[in-house]
Amino acid sequence: MVKLTIDLIARGTSGYTKKKRDESMSQYLRRLTHLYLEDRNIDEVSDELSMCKNLSVLYLYDNQLNRIPMLHQNQNINMLYLQNNDICKIENLTPLSRLSKLYLGGNCITVLEGLDKLDNLQELHLENQRLPPGEKLLFDPRTIRSLSRSLQVINVSGNNLNSISDLECLIMIQQFHATDNQLMDMKELANIFGQWHRLWRLDLMGNPLCHKAKYRDRVIVMASHLEILDGKEISETSRQFLRNWHASKEVQKKKREEIYRKGNVGDFLDGNKELPPVKDPRNPKVPGYMMPGLPRKQFDELLARTTTNMSEKPEPDRTTPVKARSGILRSKTLIIS
Repeated sequence: MVKLTIDLIARGTSGYTKKKRDESMSQYLRRLTHLYLEDRNIDEVSDELSMCKNLSVLYLYDNQLNRIPMLHQNQNINMLYLQNNDICKIENLTPLSRLSKLYLGGNCITVLEGLDKLDNLQELHLENQRLPPGEKLLFDPRTIRSLSRSLQVINVSGNNLNSISDLECLIMIQQFHATDNQLMDMKELANIFGQWHRLWRLDLMGNPLCHKAKYRDRVIVMASHLEILDGKEISETSRQFLRNWHASKEVQKKKREEIYRKGNVGDFLDGNKELPPVKDPRNPKVPGYMMPGLPRKQFDELLARTTTNMSEKPEPDRTTPVKARSGILRSKTLIIS
């Protein structure tokens, strides 16, 4: 058990901010902007921290804190590192109006809440919470709506999530990290990415949907501005190819739907070079094709030749070979009246 004291604070500074000889302790603490108090087994933060009025970056990760300390006297903090503690609830952060980056990964938080007053928060890291068996990280709607105006980076990896629909309103998101969850709905992703127009980095490795056919290709098409997917860059050539491929599929899909809706195959043939697929009327469950891929002109010529050949009956031979008893073929003349 370690309580944060003035002595520990003084030893948590960098070499660039040493105490001057003619400087009092209060003056020295007031001058500090960065405190490095990570991995000190700290479980309680005393009021002495309030003396650091100009503190902007506070490192308190890898300790034993079971709650977020009161920091109402440290309103200049813009980066707070609290990962890998024993924190169970997000609280006491409302006074930190300048906070832009918050690291809370590796704690015991079950609900994302208590951040609705942080209008300048741009990065939020909540990965790998130590959740009760069978539970997943939950999102408070009011907090999410408030964060939608500023949040650009969010990390919710390893939190047993099977849906991220609650995060759809985060329209300012540029980087989204959600590895090692239970996401499997590609349609949900398509709807969300339709709202996230600024998204350029996405990490989804370790989710069931990564095993779906053409997963990477489909995601690149859905997220039009994506630059990095699962740690791999997306080249402009591959992006353009996939866009063209998707556009071509959509055109063909719409044409087929229009054909089946009207029930008129002829209209399709007049404006297309290839014949559409038709089903066998004797067995509608089995799909069939009428000479797939055959150009219209070639099909018409083949049909014309077939019709001509069927209308012309060949003259029968007037001599029919008959096998004699001796085994020698001889012709037998047939008289046809």
